[in-house]
Amino acid sequence: MLVDAAPYFKAVRAAIRNARHSIFILSWDIDSRMLLVPGGANDGYPEPLGEFLHAVIAERPELHAYVLNWDFAVLYALEREWLPVYKLGWRTHQRLAFRMDGRHPIGASHHQKVVVVDDALAFVGGLDLTRCRWDTCEHAGDMPLRRDVDGKPYAPFHDVQAVVDGDAARALGELARGRWRRATGHDAVAPGGTDHDPWPADVTPDLTDVEVAIARTEPAFEGDPGVHEVRRLHLDAIAHARRHLFFENQYFTSGLIADALSLRLDEPDAPEVVVVSPATQSGWLEEATMGVLRARLHRRLTAADRHRRYRLLCPHLPDLKDSCLNVHSKVFAVDDVLLSIGSANLSSRSMAFDTECNLVIEARGDPARKARIAAAIARMRSRLLAEHLDVPVAEVESEVLRGGSIIGAIDALQRPGRTLRALNPVVAPELDALIPEQALFDPERPIQADQLVAQFVPKDARKPMPRRLIVSGMAAIMLVLLAMAWRWTPLRDWINLETLIAFARNLQALPVTGIAVVASYVLAGLIMMPVTLLIAVTGIVFGPIWGALYAIGGTLLSAAVTYWIGLWLGRDTVRRLLGPRINRLSRRIAKRGIVAMVVIRVLPVAPFTVVNVVAGASHIRFRDYLIGTFLGMCPGIVITVTFIHNLAEAIRRPNAGTIAMLVGAGALLIGLAVLLQRLLAPKVDTGAS
Repeated sequence: MLVDAAPYFKAVRAAIRNARHSIFILSWDIDSRMLLVPGGANDGYPEPLGEFLHAVIAERPELHAYVLNWDFAVLYALEREWLPVYKLGWRTHQRLAFRMDGRHPIGASHHQKVVVVDDALAFVGGLDLTRCRWDTCEHAGDMPLRRDVDGKPYAPFHDVQAVVDGDAARALGELARGRWRRATGHDAVAPGGTDHDPWPADVTPDLTDVEVAIARTEPAFEGDPGVHEVRRLHLDAIAHARRHLFFENQYFTSGLIADALSLRLDEPDAPEVVVVSPATQSGWLEEATMGVLRARLHRRLTAADRHRRYRLLCPHLPDLKDSCLNVHSKVFAVDDVLLSIGSANLSSRSMAFDTECNLVIEARGDPARKARIAAAIARMRSRLLAEHLDVPVAEVESEVLRGGSIIGAIDALQRPGRTLRALNPVVAPELDALIPEQALFDPERPIQADQLVAQFVPKDARKPMPRRLIVSGMAAIMLVLLAMAWRWTPLRDWINLETLIAFARNLQALPVTGIAVVASYVLAGLIMMPVTLLIAVTGIVFGPIWGALYAIGGTLLSAAVTYWIGLWLGRDTVRRLLGPRINRLSRRIAKRGIVAMVVIRVLPVAPFTVVNVVAGASHIRFRDYLIGTFLGMCPGIVITVTFIHNLAEAIRRPNAGTIAMLVGAGALLIGLAVLLQRLLAPKVDTGAS
């Protein structure tokens, strides 16, 4: 058991340095800039994680590394490293593969924190190799090394990781390879046989010759029923506890866990339930959601605690005044019989919705073996309590042994200064009434988009709103403003509405005007010129009939060429270039074919060329792609070209006829916008993002 990030990060660096065959890193977050040893590893390799991995890989021809990071929600974008695919992908050695794993239900996350080296050594716990995690067990308020990648200090941070070898490490290697295969569609290098032992020299095992269980959570997804071992483990452990249940966890919000604990606390011989958790959640959003859910759960358990066997505690640090240590760990122990360390929080999503991994040991076997394991479990639990109470481990062991009570030992060892304090989370009644039930913020199953909308958007606000599209239709008069997108680049000097019109008029003099215009659309698509601007110019120069034909032909050919570019680049390359949001667009296109293309063309969610390249990378059938593009763009092109032509005529020759035509075309454009909105709004899948 590696307590706090300082020993874990040092150990994982040593293990990677010892790697000979393969390295797997599964993470919720990773930052290539972070320092595993802030004071300096002084081992001859670069200090930042990304450069360190690159250097180790580069010097060993047989070594491959695979980094799989959660394809995170945009909610976390400001907390994470920008362009991680670029920084840990293209800038690294070809044998260091980095991918973002987006294969999960809407709203779920890949939360496992696993590192496997040579299939001979593995780390599992609550710690990612990322920013603002490193700390020592002292958690000093003025620790100069506790700074993020930008040099800014952050608050003390507590977490726990476990390290194993033998069969457990080999099994975790299989788990990592399975994740990699599902996420990327490719196989990692096969397990290699070697007698080399990558175990870090500075790490002394707490326990040897013991069976280790791996408990997982994998959500039901795409026909896979999912895996719910973590949930079953917790429920069985709570049901069989005799003396005490000890939890150290970042979150405490699971209704299922609360039900199980309430039943036990109501029994005459109820076991003690001790939960160590942070005083506040991280940031206002978590405090206003998960914090509220925790307060509700705490009220439930307090009401069920007839025998005063339940305690919710937080580690207090004097340097933080009224605040407490940020407890991020996910540990629980049952009597002296079972210990679990991993990534699973005491939250509903960790029980069934997110991808989790815990390691578990149990005191079992012949009497001598059972006693040996039980003593190790008790000592590891005492180490955690001793750190929070700021007393020697032996004192905790002595107090627990003397009274047979964890709560009694905590009460006896509480002193002024650093200690464990009772935590009674309360929230304002207004906030409590505002936050919905836990199914939304701490779900046990995939979030349905219509349920999310129904929870937060009033019914009247969800009705079709033609006024918005009427405004959009009227904004067509201002199409010339599209040239502003080019104002901040060198293109502004030679690509604007005036020069494009002049260029188009020159094409009129050519004997192959149609071919030249269509070819111009292809070239414009390759440099990502706004297609709406091209359509406007075509309408101004060539009129409503030929302009519409040229615009339709040009957009279809441009769409075809950039589609084949996306197909040639492949999904991984497009993903790296355009990011996770576009990757989700790719999945939507691939699954829904013609319908998706029609909707995306009518209600554009990305630039024309970007959609084309993504469609090619998504492997939608070319026929479906062209049909959807034609159906989605043709009506808009015809009406836009007609409107723009009449607008230009009204400006050049203002009279009753041209103004009447302009008003008629504008009314038709607005009417089509309203009609499309009413037809498509109920059917658009707003949840796939």
